Amino acid sequence: QYRPLKQIIERLNRTYKGNYRGTHGFKSQNGARAHVACFTACFNFLRPHQSLDGEVPVRIPFVHDDAKTMPDKWIRLLSFGNSVLQYTD
Repeated sequence: QYRPLKQIIERLNRTYKGNYRGTHGFKSQNGARAHVACFTACFNFLRPHQSLDGEVPVRIPFVHDDAKTMPDKWIRLLSFGNSVLQYTD
């Protein structure tokens, strides 16, 4: 049976499994949720994609401008997310 999104979902699963270090699993559902949230943030905002010629899917200038290392980008992304949450409260 043809399912148009099957290849996309399978590729995403392969990418996720490639980044997940399976040891003893998560101690709680909150740990699993936190890991998925961090993976999603990295995948959408920080990780370059080959299909996009090495660009990230969602480029946030504050996160990417002047940040040379991945830890710097993470700090900027978390700071940006925190400021958005404070603004919407």
